Amino acid sequence: MNQILVVDDEVGIRELLSEILRDEGYLVKLAENAGQARSMRSQNRPDLVLLDIWMPDTDGITLLREWASGGLLTMPVVMMSGHGTIDTAVEATRIGAYDFLEKPIGLQKLLSTVGRALRRGEPKIDPALSLGSLGRAPIIAELKQRLEQVANLKTPLLLSADPGCEVELCARFLHRANTPWIAPEHPGVLAEAPLDLLNQARDGILFLHDIGELSRLEQKGLLLLIAKLDKYNVRLICAVSKSLPDQVAQGAFDSRLFSAVSGLTIGVPNLGQHCEDVPELANLILSRCIETKHSPRRQFSMAALNALRNQDWPGNLAQLESAVKTLALTSLDEEISLGDVNRVLTQFDIEQRASGSALPLHLPLREARDAFERIYFEHHIAQERGNMSRVADSVGLERTHLYRKLKQLGVRLPKKNDD
Repeated sequence: MNQILVVDDEVGIRELLSEILRDEGYLVKLAENAGQARSMRSQNRPDLVLLDIWMPDTDGITLLREWASGGLLTMPVVMMSGHGTIDTAVEATRIGAYDFLEKPIGLQKLLSTVGRALRRGEPKIDPALSLGSLGRAPIIAELKQRLEQVANLKTPLLLSADPGCEVELCARFLHRANTPWIAPEHPGVLAEAPLDLLNQARDGILFLHDIGELSRLEQKGLLLLIAKLDKYNVRLICAVSKSLPDQVAQGAFDSRLFSAVSGLTIGVPNLGQHCEDVPELANLILSRCIETKHSPRRQFSMAALNALRNQDWPGNLAQLESAVKTLALTSLDEEISLGDVNRVLTQFDIEQRASGSALPLHLPLREARDAFERIYFEHHIAQERGNMSRVADSVGLERTHLYRKLKQLGVRLPKKNDD
């Protein structure tokens, strides 16, 4: 049975639409303002939303834009208005609305629009977050402002961040629709064919994951590539998780390359700097798991969300995502409890275990070593978001040996990876 969310501040219109749609066999939920609609959407994705434009707390266009920027516009939305204009309808469609209905809404017009919207098929749900969903803390708002200030520049941009921070979200924020986005998984192409990357990224963005890990040959290729950015009209965005000045001082990083990439540098906050966003992020990650059918229906208890908020996340957003996905798949009840969170945090809190406070020191050496290795590999899988090629590189094991080791330890492999 299709579920339809009706959002309108006029009780008479809500009740009328509800009666009509229920008579047609739809499951209907009602929200009298944007706040209620926002809360309902965070808990569950309806199959369709009928959204009024003029509401007292937040107008429908603003709510639609909020859902779109936060990655929550994964269902068709039909806008409604008693005094709409062509400009408003065009703006709503540009943001992502499916259609626009003028009040008073005729019965046949309503039912045909609803039917068409529902028949368009399952929406494609992007499991990844976006910069708009990264949080509402002041430090995140400042990050967005800085990125907006440099959005139209062609200067290479260096994004400095701790491991696990979502620097790619920042880079994608600067990507214009219908232009190339090239982000090579393996840096070896910089040494082998740097100009091929420029050809692929022509008139678009070339994003490099962590240039602090580049070999000397790869650094040389990147330096060659930078000299030809203007010719190919490519914006270069690099991420780094190490101190490049320290690497230059140690002779591990080319000083000329450092000068070329560091002229425009923006720091990306770690999760500890906006921990107030953790509950909302956890709910969003969980809803994505449910909507993409990777998890049965779940919801967090308030105590569980508070525990997640108060936890240190040395692996940042990547570690939080892994913890939430583990909770979604391993909790025994629909509500994820404080006990569930404590169980999973014990598995993910590597620093605490290594210090001895949670590592089972009473075990025989071999069993204790296996316990540590299990945590170690789960950490690297989380850090690399399931990309087993990069896991193998980061732990220094050949791929076949890595898979054999994970099987021996009973570490579950991700369902999908980017091998």
